[in-house]
Amino acid sequence: MAIPFNQAEFVLSAASTSAFLRDGRKQLAFAGRSNVGKSSVINCLTGRKNLAHVGATPGKTAQINYFSLGEEAYLVDLPGYGYAKVSKAERDRWGRLMEAYFASGLISWGVMIVDARHKPTADDVTMANWFFTTGCPVIVVANKLDKLKKSEIEPNLARIRETLGLRPEDQLVPFSAEKGTGREELRALLDQAVAGENTPT
Repeated sequence: MAIPFNQAEFVLSAASTSAFLRDGRKQLAFAGRSNVGKSSVINCLTGRKNLAHVGATPGKTAQINYFSLGEEAYLVDLPGYGYAKVSKAERDRWGRLMEAYFASGLISWGVMIVDARHKPTADDVTMANWFFTTGCPVIVVANKLDKLKKSEIEPNLARIRETLGLRPEDQLVPFSAEKGTGREELRALLDQAVAGENTPT
């Protein structure tokens, strides 16, 4: 049964481990740097303009936000990382929250958003490694594809795969939240994930 992406609804924001949802639904965890367009990717994926807040100031998602995707799964929007203007105390709090979530065993699939134009940062590599330690499959979404020339796409995707150390089973989806490129491919992969197919093709 296909995920009803268009019916995605906000459920709650978790600011502490006690608020994590543990009801057996699959959790599709979305992560990305503060300015990479994570909210735009989520809004594009769900076909909902303002489901995930697109803020003028990066780093505003300070909690773990849950959105229902029908009866089977949650889309879990993790706090953006790598935004230097946030206080160290706040960054530390986010870090503890994220570490607790990654250690919780609740993540079914990881969806990590990177910028298709640039080599992944050290923070991106750290985040990828966090996903790898959970043992869950990972889909990397290379957003802002519309900003690249056609000749740049393949070399850039290869650089992303190499820098993040993606495993053979990890998917890399060229994506443009602006144009909708890659949306159907990402939806299909997540459908397969929720249906219980461990390695989507």
